[in-house]
Parts: sequence; structure tokens; C-alpha cells
Amino acid sequence: MTTVVIVGGGFSGLLTAIHLLRSSPDLCVRLFDRSAQFGRGRAYSTTNERHLLNVRTGNMSAFPDQPGHFQAWLAAQALSAGPQDFVSRGLYGIYLQVQLRDALASFASGRFILEADEVVILRPAPSGGWVLASRKGRQFAADAIVLAVGLMPPHALPGASDRLLRSRGAYFSDPWSRNLQEVPAGDVLLVGSGLTMVDVALELARRGRRLAAISRRGLLPRSHASTAAVLTPRGDLGSPLEALRTMRRHAKAVGWRDAVDSIRPVTQTIWRDWPLKERRRFLRHLRPWWDVHRHRMAPAVTAEIHSLMAAGGLTVTAGRILSLDLDEDGAVILRFREKGESALRQRRFAAVINCTGPHGDLAVADSPLLADLRLQGLVRNDPLSLGLDVDEHGRALGRNGRSVAGLFVVGPLTRGAVWESMAVPDLRNQAAQAAACLAADLGATLGGCRTAAGA
Repeated sequence: MTTVVIVGGGFSGLLTAIHLLRSSPDLCVRLFDRSAQFGRGRAYSTTNERHLLNVRTGNMSAFPDQPGHFQAWLAAQALSAGPQDFVSRGLYGIYLQVQLRDALASFASGRFILEADEVVILRPAPSGGWVLASRKGRQFAADAIVLAVGLMPPHALPGASDRLLRSRGAYFSDPWSRNLQEVPAGDVLLVGSGLTMVDVALELARRGRRLAAISRRGLLPRSHASTAAVLTPRGDLGSPLEALRTMRRHAKAVGWRDAVDSIRPVTQTIWRDWPLKERRRFLRHLRPWWDVHRHRMAPAVTAEIHSLMAAGGLTVTAGRILSLDLDEDGAVILRFREKGESALRQRRFAAVINCTGPHGDLAVADSPLLADLRLQGLVRNDPLSLGLDVDEHGRALGRNGRSVAGLFVVGPLTRGAVWESMAVPDLRNQAAQAAACLAADLGATLGGCRTAAGA
């Protein structure tokens, strides 16, 4: 039986597995996840009911061909959540685990295998296919591999001293790799002001702390509100500057939320059509503004954050960090300049949490598997260092720039190629498309993909 190994058991890995298993009765899938959080991943493992989805329930189906699937599941649980509502991420994690259990029950024994282990080494087999080794010292063979490893942790904080970076008590390098209950009592610095900061603030605010967030622009994610479907704007979108002008005109006519939502179906096409220099220009000048308008907070979350700010429990500052260090008492010392000011400011905190969001640079990745694949020349950074370089069908591009047969990538690490690869509506389509291409490459019947260029 043909075997596919999927590395990563979160949303993208699980959905790719289900689509592959549906594609042919002759496929076996091994799904690896080092945390054993199959079906949940990081995003949907939270138990905090205040952590809500950032997408309405009506658009959160796991399956692109069944748009009402999640809504129907909610109704079957007698949960009164309408298609315009925002439910907890933990509840969505339960929904995904139900899909996992249903898949395990639906396919013949031995076709869908869960491995609570970490793949650390992958090698092309001399006779074709792949051999792999796991953290537990086991070895496996596979005909194809799908990398669905999710998000890399944030970059080290700018200006942070080695002493601080080595401090487990005062420095939290990745808010989701540690238990935030370990954060010491006292004021806490949050570096970053996006959705990660919002999640952390909601978690820590329950403990009566004073929180201070700092980022270069001090931008908070905007809030969701009622929207209507509108046509894609008329006008030039051929460069970031032209797109900005077109979107501003469109926003004046239909409102900024509807304007942003209207280009969702063509965002990936726009991104692919931009020359590399224009993509770089977008990342340098417009990305922060795009992110806060595109990746919004649920209205209830917005209300909580604004209430927390009004009560003095959270401040958000636009400024540049000059240095972060520990004093002799183990406290974090922040030296910074507020935006538009020349005066040096200093503040003292009990701890600092890195909320700057994931990076995609293989050169500093802490993944043994990705480091090994990079050394072999089987993967490379995309030109923008947002993640892995892939071809138009999701196959990894090696050091030589050619597609690597039997090595696919799904999830956020494909941002450099498609840009939109973070939210469920984008990821579910990507998982289905990758499964179709991989099944076609393996000779299965799902179809719809050209053959690989070769390793």
C-alpha cells in the first residue's frame, strides 16, 4: 500500500490526511505530531473561553465543498451560534477532533495511523520514496511526505541581552510554548501589538496584572462588524501603491471592511502577480496596516481589550526598543523611545513576553527536521524569508530551484508563495489542493495536478 507521512497534526495536516484518504483506497497515511494534539494544533488547544475565533462560524467549515459543515455540527450539539457569531477556539478544537475520530472510524484499519512522535530526519531512499527517523528512535518508509509543521516561533527580541534571553523566569520567547501561569507576579511587558498580544493579554488579565504592549507603530487589530458581499474593486492592483489607491477609493464607496473582504478571492493571485521587489515593498511599508485590517478581533474581544485599556490594565505604546536587560534583582529593564520623540525612556517589568509573531527564516529555525532538510538542499527559504519556497502546486523547491518530487508543504510556511495561508478559509483550500496534487503524483484518482519536475 502506498504510504504518505504527514509531519504535523494540526489543522492543515489533519485536513490533508482526510482528503488523501478519500482520494484512493490504496493510500495509507501516517500523521505525526510531537505534542499529540492531533486535530487541535496550537491555535485550537486553548482552554480559555475568552479566546474566540477571528472568523465567523459561517465561514469555519473544515471542508471547502461543505461550507455549512461547522454550522451544522454546532446545531447538532444544540449550541445556539449563528453564522455571524464568533465561538471559542477551544470549541473549534473539539470540532476538529470529532473530524479526526470520524476519519479514524471511517477508513479501514491500518490506513490512518497516528504517531505521537517527532520526525527529525528525512532522506530520499535510493530506490525512490523516503526514509525517516523519529525522536523516539524509530524508522519508517514513505512514498511521499507532507510538511505541515505550522508556525515557527518568533525571532529573538531586538536589543535583548544574552542574559535576558537565557532567563527562563523573566523571558518568554514564545507565549504558546510555555505555561503562562509561570509568568511571575508584577507588571509584564508584551512586545508586539497584534493578535498574539491580544491572546496573551486576555490570558494574563484574569490575574489582575498591569500589562504594557509596545510595537513600532502601536497598531491594534481592528474589530469585526457587520459586512456585506461586494464586488472586487475596479482599478489597478498591479503594485502595492496602485492597490492602496484602488482600495482607498473602494473603501470610501463600500466601507473598509467590505473593501478588504472583497479582494479575499483574488489576494493570492495579486500576490503572485507582483514582482519580487513589489512584494518586498509591501512587506516594508504596508504589511502592518494590512494585518490589522485583514486579521480582526471578534467584537466581544475588542470590547474586552478596550475595557482593559480604559481601566489601566493594558497600555499600548508605539516606540522603538533600544535595549532589554536584567538588573541585579532579576527584573527586566526596558529602554525605548516613543514614536516621534527623542527622549530616552526606561521602565521596569517582572517579565517580558515575545508577542511579535512567527518568523519563517530557516537559517535560525529551531526545527531539527527543517535544518536537516536545508542541509541536504531539499528545501530552501523563499526569497522573502517568510517560509519555505514551493512551486505553484505546493511541492518544496530545493536548493537548485527545482521541485522535489514527493515533498509537499502546506500551511503558514507557504506564505512567501501564496501570502494568505493563515486563516481556516485559506488553509482548507490549500489542504484540498495539495492532497489532489499529491494523489495525482502518486497515481491515485483525485486528479488535477501536473507531474513534478523531479528532485
